Amino acid sequence: MEKKKRVLVYGYGNPGRQDDALGNEMVEKVQDWIEKHKLECMSTDSNYQLNIEDAEKISQWEIVVFVDASQEGIHEYKFSKLEPVEEKIEFTMHAVSPSYVLHLCNKLYSKQPEAYVLGIKGYDFELKEGLTDNAKLNLEQAYQFLTRQLAGWALIKKNLPISMLDGKY
Repeated sequence: MEKKKRVLVYGYGNPGRQDDALGNEMVEKVQDWIEKHKLECMSTDSNYQLNIEDAEKISQWEIVVFVDASQEGIHEYKFSKLEPVEEKIEFTMHAVSPSYVLHLCNKLYSKQPEAYVLGIKGYDFELKEGLTDNAKLNLEQAYQFLTRQLAGWALIKKNLPISMLDGKY
């Protein structure tokens, strides 16, 4: 029998730099969705950046989705599986990549959750609060995608639009 997956959605970015707040904004939306569906198997967290201490945090989960703003040449969002990668450590290192956090989780805690990165296309990253209109549209598209993923992991099949159940969206 299939069981619900334990999932952490971890958004990061600087809310004071316009679209860099996309990860944090996604976490707020997903937290509301989790509460609405009363999903004790899921949680959210957010921060300005990832740190090496996050390796311990993710070690407690079966699946981790890192959410961040992206300046890559993507359309609205990009969802990709994450592999652990060891990076060169520098004494002044204060922010690390999701793949390095996953590497540390495996090395320090002998655990490796299934991990993904959800990059949401951002446009402006100036010192100013508030998402741009285009980033808000991308956030909504990414949210619709992510909640379908979460619904599958949580085995939610009731009260979802038919299109979310048959894979046609």
